[in-house]
Parts: sequence; structure tokens; C-alpha cells
Amino acid sequence: MPLSALNSAVSTPAARPRLVLASNSPRRRQLLTDLGLAYSVRLREVEESFPAHLVRAEVAEYLAAHKAAAYAPDLAPDELLLTADTIVCLEDDVLNKPADAAEAVRMLQRLQGRAHEVYTGVCLLHGDGRQVVFSDQTRVHFRPLTLAEIEHYVAHYSPLDKAGAYGAQDWIGMVAVTRLEGSYFTVMGLPVHRVWEELVKLGAVGI
Repeated sequence: MPLSALNSAVSTPAARPRLVLASNSPRRRQLLTDLGLAYSVRLREVEESFPAHLVRAEVAEYLAAHKAAAYAPDLAPDELLLTADTIVCLEDDVLNKPADAAEAVRMLQRLQGRAHEVYTGVCLLHGDGRQVVFSDQTRVHFRPLTLAEIEHYVAHYSPLDKAGAYGAQDWIGMVAVTRLEGSYFTVMGLPVHRVWEELVKLGAVGI
């Protein structure tokens, strides 16, 4: 090989993988955009059940990896898939997305006046088979809420697509959340500090 070609080969950095977000969440899309990342979105229906013996962070990590496995067969070698799942835990009870408004009200009645944990699990699956699964936890403190406040939130906002029937970024987050122990973005649905760290390790981002 000519010396010039050898030098070119040595100095050319490896191409970064193309990031693919497998999520319909507008909050996760906004967070990745705010990080300055280029990504595409890929969607399909994935069952979100989990084995009964799993608890807390195990549930979030299992669901994130389970979602990634559904996309794996169609992943190109130069793609890096990101999947995530957020759950709300009141002690060891997992409060997932409510089925209807009545269940949303019941969930919020359980959460009001108490502290609970939010876990977001993330799976990064590379097209070459490498996989990283992790989770992050934030403890959320709610002030006591009246039934009228809870019903107002359920009637005027969108609790049915959110774990625990609430979004920290909307009205109830402003009037009910008194304190966070951990990352606010984990509660929103993506622990961006951890995501950035892992993407750097995988060579997907850099400054």
C-alpha cells in the first residue's frame, strides 16, 4: 500500500453509528433534540408486560431490552437503537400507564402526599450486536392533593400515556411536586446524562 494511502487509512476516523429512537414519546424526542443529536424514529407495537418476579429497576431495564429485541432483526450494521421505558413505583407496586380516567384518578390518589420512585430503563443496541442496558432512579415527593385537583388534572391533561398517570413537566408537576432526589429528566422519560455517557463510550457522539 502506498504511504499516502496508509496515512489516509490511519487518520480517517470510524464513522459514527446512526442513532435510531424507538419511541413514540414526544418528551424523549425533545430531549434528544435538545442534546443536539441527529436521529431517526422507528415505531412498532411491542407488548409491555414483564415477569412477576421482577421489581423496580429490574422492570424498567427488562422492558427497555424487551423493546429493543423486537427491533433487532431489522437493525442495520451501522445503526444504534435506543429504547427506553419509564415506570413509577410506590414501594414495590409498579404503576404503569392507566387504562382509563378512573384508574388515573386512583393512581394519583395513591401518590398524593407521599414520595415515590421513578425508574427509567434504557437499552442501546448496536447493529453489530453490542448491547448496553442501564437504568436511573429519581425519588419524587408529592404534596397532598385534593380530589378536585386530581380530577381537574385528569380531565384537562393527558395522563393516560404516562406511567403513574402524571407528567412532571406539565400542570401537576408544577403544583404537586415539592422535591426531587435525582434527575428531573429521568422523570420526564430519559436520563440524558447517562445516555450521553454511554453514547460517548460507543463512539456515537463526541465533542
